[in-house]
Amino acid sequence: MLSDQLKSQIRAIHNRIKSSLPNYQARAGQNQLVAEIAKILAGTYHRHERIGLIEAGTGTGKSLAYMLAAIPYALSQKKKVVIATATVALQEQLVNKDLPFFQQHSKLLFEFCLVKGRQRYACIERLRQQQKHPELFAAVSDDVVDWQKLSDNWQQRFWLGDRDTLPAPLTDSMWQRIVADPLHCHKHDKRHLHCPFHLARAEIEHTDVLVVNHALLLADLASGNSVLPSPDETLYIIDEAHHLPDIARDYFAAQAQLTHNSVWLEKAGKLVQQLIAVLPATVMKELLRFDDSCNELNSLLKPIERCVTEFTPRWFSEKTEYRFSDAALPKLFQQQAEQLSQVSQKALLQLDKIQQQLQENSSEQQLSVRQSLPMLQELSYLRQKIEQQQALWQLYAVEQQKSVHQARWVALQTPGQHIIGHACPLGVAGKLEQLLFNDAFAVILCSATLTALNSFQYIRYDLGLTQFEGVKTLQVTSPFAYAEKGQIIIPKMNTEPTEKAYTDELAVLLPQYLPDNEGSLVLFASYWQMQQVAEMLRKKGFSLLVQGEASRQALLQLHAENCKHGKRSILFGTQSFSEGLDLPGKLLTNLVITKLPFAVPTSPLEEALAEAISRKGGNAFVQLTIPATAKKLVQACGRLLRQEQDEGRIIILDRRLVTKSYGPAMLNALPPFRRNIEY
Repeated sequence: MLSDQLKSQIRAIHNRIKSSLPNYQARAGQNQLVAEIAKILAGTYHRHERIGLIEAGTGTGKSLAYMLAAIPYALSQKKKVVIATATVALQEQLVNKDLPFFQQHSKLLFEFCLVKGRQRYACIERLRQQQKHPELFAAVSDDVVDWQKLSDNWQQRFWLGDRDTLPAPLTDSMWQRIVADPLHCHKHDKRHLHCPFHLARAEIEHTDVLVVNHALLLADLASGNSVLPSPDETLYIIDEAHHLPDIARDYFAAQAQLTHNSVWLEKAGKLVQQLIAVLPATVMKELLRFDDSCNELNSLLKPIERCVTEFTPRWFSEKTEYRFSDAALPKLFQQQAEQLSQVSQKALLQLDKIQQQLQENSSEQQLSVRQSLPMLQELSYLRQKIEQQQALWQLYAVEQQKSVHQARWVALQTPGQHIIGHACPLGVAGKLEQLLFNDAFAVILCSATLTALNSFQYIRYDLGLTQFEGVKTLQVTSPFAYAEKGQIIIPKMNTEPTEKAYTDELAVLLPQYLPDNEGSLVLFASYWQMQQVAEMLRKKGFSLLVQGEASRQALLQLHAENCKHGKRSILFGTQSFSEGLDLPGKLLTNLVITKLPFAVPTSPLEEALAEAISRKGGNAFVQLTIPATAKKLVQACGRLLRQEQDEGRIIILDRRLVTKSYGPAMLNALPPFRRNIEY
């Protein structure tokens, strides 16, 4: 329960913040958010299951609300706060703006930091090696990098040692030369103690509020909390939570080569011989065991490759992906999956010991950098390959009996004509329940679009929260005066988006809804259709800013410049422009949604999800497609009003909102704009 002292403290902080904000307007929704989040965290609704699902509309001030509720409570209970986001933009807003502001005006003594994955940091020792021994590094590109200047920037702290603050961007291949991967940049080696990654990790112990992305949160939970505090000591705020199930699917998926594996496995044998020549005799047994494991792996993968080669003409006769219906693998895959998983795991454990010995000999200068560096690079490459095999075959080894739990497919990769095996869990509810919800002190999941068709049941199912009695759900509507500030127009159309004539009708109708001297955004469901319509409108004299014809940033800058000078400016974009795009004020007063954003189930994962629902006697369109589309439509409509003073209109050129049975439910899930339906 919240103590009276804590309630008073939260109210006092809120009042200080209100008085420091110019033109502050009281928001009942924000007050409700603060109160409800604080109650959930304090166990008012359920002593053990402190979980909240909160949908907070645009303009409710949810970031400030969860900081107000969580940080004072966490400090009083000596707990940590982990804020996880899906996008870099929100992370930057929290770390560079919201948290510094809250820290200053709350008068609370707490530290915060942004926690990034190891791959975002450079290893300073590897950077020095680039300078000292350029001849040891293969020319992987024509790029010329001034490593000395980069080193000087680090020494003078003009550069913070991470990829995001580089003075000039590096290509992926160049960044890989200095990245702080665990094989090269080991904290037990004194030369690496002051590398940016290890310095950043050392900060965490004394930090009260940690900002991470969803992927890093999942990776840390899966690894047993190697970076972040343990779940029972943590209050999790998962912002942009509608992304969490998809990001979790991606994280727990696996892919690996099914062909051409002999090439790198034979290289492993040559590397073992080189290591035998330079490492102490005490490592000999481990090296020979690793060699045996690589040979065993090779002998198991060769028949897999022959099987794949035999099936290739049938699998890839029409497209470059082939999905195994009901996740039923070829018989040989089934027979060897368990053994391949075990042998790969054994090889990884052996590789760990060899790498550690090589690091020790290198740091004690029994081996020169010239000797150890190429071998460390080879071991790093081998680790990546074996880890991929282990992850894939571990998923392939899971039996799919009465119900299917995975999507499994193979893909033809060009160039190189490699065949890649894929596996992806259909659901991550069990994983999230096990890794996060069972042990966490408290979890608040929030987003502007968490419901689908005004219901939390879909997200509860996806997240694995259907069995938790203590889950508190809350919808806080936006303070924006939607009915006064905007309207939704559904013009009468002769064709439905599924008809061929629709694109032509779109090109004829659109000019009526692209007014002069205004900022317009036109959203398309397909890239192909966007290009077709753009070509037709340009022939009519329209000047357009089309996604893909320049960088997103460049297009938005041109759009802002046009709007600043009162010119008509028209942005054309696809699905990626319907979320996370902030065009306040005059930058967007006219939003056109050409068609409902139905996802065509063409990816192997989407096909497998639909198949699994059908097998259980369900209707994939009703249970999967309609809720997902409704949520995307809400997100798209959310582009219009970004501030309380904004106003404008939304035109939806899809008659299915009127003619189909699911139309009214989708319309009623949208913000309460005035409606003008011309049917």
